Amino acid sequence: MRAARLSRRRAVQLIAAAIISAPMDRADAADATIIEEAWSHAGLAGTLALPKDAPRGPAVLIIAGSGPTDRDGNGPLISTDTYRLLAAGLAANGVRSLRYDRRGLGGSAGLVTREEDLRFDDLVTDAVAAARDLARRDDVSSVLIAGHSEGGLVGIRAARELKVAGLILIATAGHPLADVLRTQLRGAPMPDELRDEALRITDALAAGQPITDVPAELAPVFRESVQPYLMSVLPIDPATELAFLSIPVLLLYGAHDLQISLKDRDRLAKARPDARVVTVPTANHILKTAPADRPGNLRTYTDRSLPLDPGILPPIVLFIGELS
Repeated sequence: MRAARLSRRRAVQLIAAAIISAPMDRADAADATIIEEAWSHAGLAGTLALPKDAPRGPAVLIIAGSGPTDRDGNGPLISTDTYRLLAAGLAANGVRSLRYDRRGLGGSAGLVTREEDLRFDDLVTDAVAAARDLARRDDVSSVLIAGHSEGGLVGIRAARELKVAGLILIATAGHPLADVLRTQLRGAPMPDELRDEALRITDALAAGQPITDVPAELAPVFRESVQPYLMSVLPIDPATELAFLSIPVLLLYGAHDLQISLKDRDRLAKARPDARVVTVPTANHILKTAPADRPGNLRTYTDRSLPLDPGILPPIVLFIGELS
């Protein structure tokens, strides 16, 4: 019984973490072409990655995905350095960027005193504040938003309140998060009875109905303190939100993404037929080269030494360059 329980918990933890090329792949402090500076604003803490001696130019606000993932793309259950590598690759191509800890995490922990008070709109407010502060820099000519996974939805909403040059959606869901979560739960390795319970809870929260009888195995995803946040985000339709925007959009996806399917890509492309769509054939959800099989794919989530897939940075750099 105990072994089965631990196995269930591990399966759900992986889901929780999920809901969670270029001249240079790594941000090496010894590399003289890149400068990293600490950044803080309105309670948020982050890192500016600047190309050394680069003239004034565009800057990218990198918005992390969901879960306890920090500004670099690491957390209790994952070790990817994805956002750090993305920032390094941009800087190596002459593009400055800002990445920051989501409120309640790392240097931004002070913005959340009680988990039950967090709402999706708080994340949008933070992204808007960070983008506006970035735009005020003398060396920044324009700001683009690059949102990864749930960070893409944050970016879509934030772009409605900002004057940004473009929007880069990376592995972003094209369906409401409730639908994405249902798909992930159906494909996750867990006992059928636990899966059925998780689906029941998802349906209730998407309808705005809190649940008090959450099994211990599902607490990492559905504990009562996180339910207000889930109820605030689960029903939002990214495709509907994206259709409101008229700014240039790049949709970037990996064909080996286990968490977001290419159907999500297609739904967003339908909402914005003028968007540029790029699919990297060997990339997974964390933008690393990975096999299609689940075990091998998930192993990349705990190896931060892996570089970004070589197909990730070039379309981003090209998109930014065309808008500069």
